[in-house]
Amino acid sequence: MAWFRSRDPFGSTHRITADEVASARFTVTSFRAGYDSEDVDALLADCVETLRWREGSSRPEAPVTTKQVVDTRFGQTKFRAGYDQDEVDDLLDRVAATLHDAESVSDADGPSAGSAS
Repeated sequence: MAWFRSRDPFGSTHRITADEVASARFTVTSFRAGYDSEDVDALLADCVETLRWREGSSRPEAPVTTKQVVDTRFGQTKFRAGYDQDEVDDLLDRVAATLHDAESVSDADGPSAGSAS
């Protein structure tokens, strides 16, 4: 099942900054389904680098795209610690919406938009 569940994913979703993603904390689950924390942390680290680039920092080697965020599937946990799925999903909705906006501007302005080096 896809985590990206918003009916209008790029409409009114509140946008997010790299600092907000970097400081995000999730409720830890133990005896119910959760997302593997290492999987989530790895994606979020890549998202932070990409958002920082979109905010004016240097371009990462492999920027994360909206499609990559939306298509990501995390390992599941049940009897070991993991992250609350709804909290992670909500954050990733915001990340995807923010990246979508940045990609739309970049596409409209040409290939060099958003590419501070």
